[in-house]
Amino acid sequence: MVPDPGEDGDTLRPVALRELVSIRVLVRPVVDLGGGRRFVAFEGGTFEGRDGLRGTILEGGVDWQTVRGDGVLEIDAHYTLSTHAGELIEVRSTGLRKAAPEVAARLARGGDVDPDEYYFRTHVRFTTAAPRLSWLNDLLGISTGRRDRSVVRIDVHGVQ
Repeated sequence: MVPDPGEDGDTLRPVALRELVSIRVLVRPVVDLGGGRRFVAFEGGTFEGRDGLRGTILEGGVDWQTVRGDGVLEIDAHYTLSTHAGELIEVRSTGLRKAAPEVAARLARGGDVDPDEYYFRTHVRFTTAAPRLSWLNDLLGISTGRRDRSVVRIDVHGVQ
């Protein structure tokens, strides 16, 4: 039996989020592999965040996706950021996008859809060999996302 959080003075520790980086990914059209599997190749993009973190997204990243039977999109993106100083940052982002069927259809057509009409969240991990940015290696990120016709915007917050 799980103890009541109030028993023995145990309480859940709160989680705080701090703005980290806004990423704008230029994406190519979806490639449907059939059976609910598909991918979206990254053409490039930009990012900008705290502590002078800014630069471009290298071409070649990919978001591998699975469309579940209930219509929820499972996301598994892997790509590289390059700062203006030439430092490279590997990004792994996994999560979900859930929308009502009519909203999902508007997204698929590339229409403007208010991000408050759907749920788009990912868990983000960064890896870098750049000494100045080594603090990113020890950070967990949570993002909110927005999908437009040819751009995906990911706003990442660091978990404190």
